[in-house]
Amino acid sequence: PEYPSDELVINGEQLKLSFFAHASVAIEYRGRVIYVDPVVGNAEYEALPKADAILVTHSHYDHFDMAAIELLQTPETRILLDKTSAEGFQGDCFTMLPGAVAEPFADIRVEAVAAYNTSEHQLQFHPKEREDCGYVITLGGAVRIYVSGDTEPTDELRALKNIDIAFVCVNQPYTMTVEQAARVVEAIRPSIFYPYHYGQVEQKTDIDALKAAVGGITDMRVFPME
Repeated sequence: PEYPSDELVINGEQLKLSFFAHASVAIEYRGRVIYVDPVVGNAEYEALPKADAILVTHSHYDHFDMAAIELLQTPETRILLDKTSAEGFQGDCFTMLPGAVAEPFADIRVEAVAAYNTSEHQLQFHPKEREDCGYVITLGGAVRIYVSGDTEPTDELRALKNIDIAFVCVNQPYTMTVEQAARVVEAIRPSIFYPYHYGQVEQKTDIDALKAAVGGITDMRVFPME
């Protein structure tokens, strides 16, 4: 199957980013494939290349799906899971807590970034104490990709530096509003910004308003995530 994708050269490194649905994406780099939050129903994973690495941000059903992991993994696949997902995983994995760093391969470094709600009416969705994660993936020491997971603007997020590519969640009522996502982009100033996690919910995200809000700050690229 063919899925929307973006092919880039950043700091001399060639990448391919594939967009499946909701929060499921893939990063191809130097012949390796990294899947983030694969979920059956978002892609025909049985027909896609096997995973060199799988990253899961948190334990909600639309991010952590054992069936998808089983379709993608091989005995050599490195699996990186947040604490709650790791507790329910049978097999070898890296357990990622906010602030933790893993190097699943010599040329790939993964840093966990705290992901949580900050608005009073949303705290129950992604509580800070559960220690959900976003990730900064550094490829070859040259390209830094931030994948937010489910979060609102936080001090940990605003402190990120030197982000080349940012995937930032933008959907209500669970994560960021358009205004919050725009403030995050203004704070971390990625070279390229992909809004994601905006499909499969009743309240539609105003992508045009988001694009207007970040104009002049970043190169915002939109791919369907329904």
